[in-house]
Amino acid sequence: MTSTQNTPNADRTALSVAVIGAGPRGAGVLERLAANLGTEWNADRSLTVHFIDPFPAGPGRIWRFDQSPLLKLNSMAADVTMFTDETSVIDGPVRPGPSLIEWIDQVRAGAIELPPVDAALAAEIAQLTGSSFPTRRLQSLYLDWFFRRAVDDLATAVTVQVHLARAARVDDLPGGDQLVVLDDGATIEAHLVLFSLGHNGSQPEPEHAELASFAEWHGRVYLPPAFTADADLSGIRPGENLIVRGFGLAAVDLTVLLTEGRGGRFDRNDDGELVYLPSGNEPRLFLGSRRGVPYRSKISSTLVGDRPVPRFFTPAVAAQLESTSESLDFTAQVWPLIAQESLWGYYRELFTGHPERVSLPWAEFADRFAAIDPRALPIAAGTPVAADARRSSHPLVDFAGDAAAIEDGIEAFRALVAEGVPDPIDRIFLPEFDRPLHGLRFGSAEELQAALREYIRGDLDLRTRPEHSATLGLFVALLTSLFTLSDIIDSPKWTAESRVRDIHGWWLGYFSFIASGPPGHRLEELVALSEAGVVEFLGGDLWVDADEQTGLFRAGSANVDRVVTAAALVDARLPDTSVSRSDNELLRALIASGGGVEELVADGDYVGSTGRLLVRQHDTRVVDANGGLHERRFAIGPYTNSPFVGAFSRPRTNAISFRENDKVARALLRHLAALHAPAPASIDA
Repeated sequence: MTSTQNTPNADRTALSVAVIGAGPRGAGVLERLAANLGTEWNADRSLTVHFIDPFPAGPGRIWRFDQSPLLKLNSMAADVTMFTDETSVIDGPVRPGPSLIEWIDQVRAGAIELPPVDAALAAEIAQLTGSSFPTRRLQSLYLDWFFRRAVDDLATAVTVQVHLARAARVDDLPGGDQLVVLDDGATIEAHLVLFSLGHNGSQPEPEHAELASFAEWHGRVYLPPAFTADADLSGIRPGENLIVRGFGLAAVDLTVLLTEGRGGRFDRNDDGELVYLPSGNEPRLFLGSRRGVPYRSKISSTLVGDRPVPRFFTPAVAAQLESTSESLDFTAQVWPLIAQESLWGYYRELFTGHPERVSLPWAEFADRFAAIDPRALPIAAGTPVAADARRSSHPLVDFAGDAAAIEDGIEAFRALVAEGVPDPIDRIFLPEFDRPLHGLRFGSAEELQAALREYIRGDLDLRTRPEHSATLGLFVALLTSLFTLSDIIDSPKWTAESRVRDIHGWWLGYFSFIASGPPGHRLEELVALSEAGVVEFLGGDLWVDADEQTGLFRAGSANVDRVVTAAALVDARLPDTSVSRSDNELLRALIASGGGVEELVADGDYVGSTGRLLVRQHDTRVVDANGGLHERRFAIGPYTNSPFVGAFSRPRTNAISFRENDKVARALLRHLAALHAPAPASIDA
């Protein structure tokens, strides 16, 4: 199916670009194309933009309207925007627009009209506030509107054609033009192609394939890593045991769909506590992971202390580090600075925003903190624990050659915090913050359940109550550090191990654990589900195997002597990125043809792969198997080696995704402007 937007009659001699993937990243590029037409393009010159996606343009697959109304964003409505603003450091024009909550305000005021919506969505629109966590269906409407507005903002000589189909492969034509072959047999010829494929699934890894074979042989259920909204949960039967490996957003969504999604409901008792009333259709969920605790909840408190200003890991510091280093090692050189910045953000907000909770002047604490060796901070524990636990924030910290200096720093930090922060609840040490169950043993499963419920309630207090806004200081510092890291992410000086193991490895998981958790009410619901006996916690350092004798899955943890058996197992996480093993036929064809290559890195004896499509950071042009740059192909998204970013962002954060969108839009327009041959016709089946 093909639809033409913006002009009633497409100019079939226009220069053209095919954007494969019409989700929010593709829509963001379209908005940047519209913004940059005046500076990078002759407004009278015809241009056709083809969007190719089997899912609706704007929302795409992940944010499509057709999914459970129970599924929500993990961002508040005030923290979601698709528009650039005064903080955006871009070459193209800034074009502000409404955040999600501002858009809803305009909908309620009648300034923006929506198609008819169902009663649940109408109620959500009526009640939504800036601190609400909107449903994905509501976000879908916002993204649909954003795409249509971007189309309307284009010059009249620009035509947008939307093709509701899947691209199977892209071929080079004589002269350099690109032929996009669709799965319905149609073809589209274009001068340039932008791959904007968003998150992709993956063909099963060996472990997952073995578990799937075991499940099929024994009549059990196994679901490998996947997007929860796409998973077929019909085989998970009421009342049966289900082992869930993973405790992030995918596990939270899975829990929602298997409890409230099966007819259960939440209510308040006379004491105001949340309770769960089962429907009887739920399985019995056993949740565990490496950490054994859920991602930390989203923060709803407000900063009240000094304005956050980076001090230790700033763009200038990052640039100097990159320019003066022969090689860059994330663990040894960058992570200590990020840890220092994160702790600085936390304690600055605590001391300047809540002086009644501290016993030292901020100036004194700040001076003594700044004098501590930053290499000690990622491994400084608040209580005496085993040496390996001190390293749990990152297991690869190397004491070699600097053990004495680092130990002195650890002792200095412990002493400073003990002196300046009287209440242990206000103290933060990164290893314990990252791995709260590490080294703990419980006498029974019941003790573990009680401890986890207490932990979750405590985390909710720290992330929501106004007197604990220091956790927001930590978040802001960590987010700023992520943006600063993006400035040097494309440096050729990174060691191979750092690029694979750190930047595209544990660092993203660490950031997500702290900064990308679920809404607070989801964790309150998790406690209620635990108290109702529908959910049980397995603990940390989870192990899972398949027992051929019983035909059941088994699981246990390092925190309690208990083995659970189940007829169903779900790996509740997103698939690892691997373009060579992607479930996307187009990506696999691109790699197989040599037109693209999975990023391989090597240092000495170390050879590794990031699993991502290699692109040149300067303009996101695709690198082929021979190391050359393809003249007509560009790629953006989490499957590339560009900085990991979301498709939308918090307002006024100089969002990386908006910078990327502007960069690639301008590159596309410059390349198109340099072409003089008329564009070939679009051929539809």
